[in-house]
Amino acid sequence: MALDLLWSILSADPLLTGVFIIFFSGTFILAIILNIIGQYKLRKSGIMEVDKMSGRKFEEFLRVLLITRGYSVNLTPETGDYGADLILKTKGKKIIVQAKRYQKNVGIKAVQEISSARNHYNVDECWVITNSFFTKQAKTLAVSNNVKLIDRPRLMNWMLEEKKGA
Repeated sequence: MALDLLWSILSADPLLTGVFIIFFSGTFILAIILNIIGQYKLRKSGIMEVDKMSGRKFEEFLRVLLITRGYSVNLTPETGDYGADLILKTKGKKIIVQAKRYQKNVGIKAVQEISSARNHYNVDECWVITNSFFTKQAKTLAVSNNVKLIDRPRLMNWMLEEKKGA
């Protein structure tokens, strides 16, 4: 019914038909341009290489990336790390990071683990960094436990900033 009404209006007024076609073809072209820009940003950032890394390689990658962002960074041992993969220091702050190189969304377990490591490491901040995204539950728990979440888009932006500075 709605399409019949739209057709009757457009077929009755050639000017309106032209405006309609221009508007929707412009929207379509804009969508194509935004998709191309997004694909370019993905390739340029290097995130697709990150997606192929092992968990430990991702931790090592983050170490280098965070050093370029001005942090002093140490990796924790591969086992017995109490829930933290990296220890950052900057301007009197100590931060622990859990790195999650995932293909799926990161859930609450990562937030729970880094939160429980806070007292063990006696830190000011806790972060979880992923090449993916976080579940709604992880985001909710992170807020109540004061855990900073760095997801795929933010990680990509950090990577692009690092490449600009190089």
